Amino acid sequence: MTSTAARPLPRLIATDLDGTLLCPGGGVSPRTAAALTAAERAGVQVVFVTGRPPRWMEQVSAHIGGHGVAICSNGGAVMDVRRGRLLRTFPLTAADALRVVGLLRAELPGSAFAFEFPGGFAREAEYQLRMWGSDEPHAVASAELLLADSRVQGLFKLLVKHPELDPDAFLGMAREVAGRYVEITRSAPVALLEISALGVTKASTLAEWCHDQGIDRSEVVAFGDMPNDLEMLAWAGSAYAVANAHPEVLAAVAQHTVSNEQDGVAAVLERLLGIEQPGHVGR
Repeated sequence: MTSTAARPLPRLIATDLDGTLLCPGGGVSPRTAAALTAAERAGVQVVFVTGRPPRWMEQVSAHIGGHGVAICSNGGAVMDVRRGRLLRTFPLTAADALRVVGLLRAELPGSAFAFEFPGGFAREAEYQLRMWGSDEPHAVASAELLLADSRVQGLFKLLVKHPELDPDAFLGMAREVAGRYVEITRSAPVALLEISALGVTKASTLAEWCHDQGIDRSEVVAFGDMPNDLEMLAWAGSAYAVANAHPEVLAAVAQHTVSNEQDGVAAVLERLLGIEQPGHVGR
């Protein structure tokens, strides 16, 4: 062990998952698992704050920490991962969802829609699945029909894909068209937008969680890599971008660590906890 810096330990670590904490294949490396365990043993709460829907959290349940809670769907849902139940959601209204679908369909032809809600997932036929859960049973119909279906209630994430547009251009255009009604962001390498209710972001739900725990934002260290992390990284008292982060994130965040492939989150945690490990933490 080496001695830590003079500043006290943070009370909470808030970390994104894909592209930040997890290996490229989606797993948790032994080094990262050890660092998360050491943080929890030192009394530092670790909260996963992810764009993943609740139904994709089983893969990381073993590393969730003593509280068992994750913030999912970019702040749209809070889940007790161990018990497999939602604790809270921040849904879009059906009116806002319909309005946004109509605007994007009219202004950005070729857009295809999907929906995450407490009862599961539904999509349009044109919305192609290429990730986990593609074999799970789900409804397929037009967005308008799905939003009228009583089964699709409590919508906490609206997804939009485009087959041709540049991902960042797609985000910019969608925000111009519908950004006054909802929160629009992205975290995938393809033209895939993630839409939440207005005012609902990773930062807003994390701030509520911390308030309930009596934790001040100055006591939070956050990690991220994509535009959907920007609000959280700006809110936290201290923030790090991994080296593989989106250029906008690297430019916005003063402190950088090495990539997720090199266990960038673990490298910072080891330094904060005074654990001696080979590796390098950037500026």
